[in-house]
Amino acid sequence: QVQLVESGGGLVQPGGSLRLSCAASGTTFSFATMGWYRQAQGKERELVATATSGGSADYADSVKGRFTISRDNAKKTVALQMNSLKSEDTAVYYCTVRILYFVGYSRDYWGQGTQVTVSS
Repeated sequence: QVQLVESGGGLVQPGGSLRLSCAASGTTFSFATMGWYRQAQGKERELVATATSGGSADYADSVKGRFTISRDNAKKTVALQMNSLKSEDTAVYYCTVRILYFVGYSRDYWGQGTQVTVSS
C-alpha cells in the first residue's frame, strides 16, 4: 500500500516562504508523476504543480514564478518550495503520485494533506 507523508505546513506571513515535503513508501514502482494539489475552504481541489519522472514540471498560473517543485526519484520524495506567499495561497496542500502499472492503467495516490495558512 502506497503511503504519502507530508510535512512543512504552517502559518506564515504574506511575502514569506514555506517548504513542503512529501515522502512516499510502500511500493517498488517508480512514479510517473509526483505533485501537489491544494484545496481552499469552500473551493474545489486544484493543481499546484507536478513533476514527471523525466524532469519536466508544470505549474498553475497562479503560482508560476513563486513556487518550485522538485523530486528525488531515488528517495521517492517531492518538495514544493513556496516563496512570496499570498493570502490566497491559504489551503490544505496534498501530495499526490501516479503509478503507471502497465500501459493503459495507472493509479493516483494521495497524502492526508498539510495546512498552509498565509496571514498577518
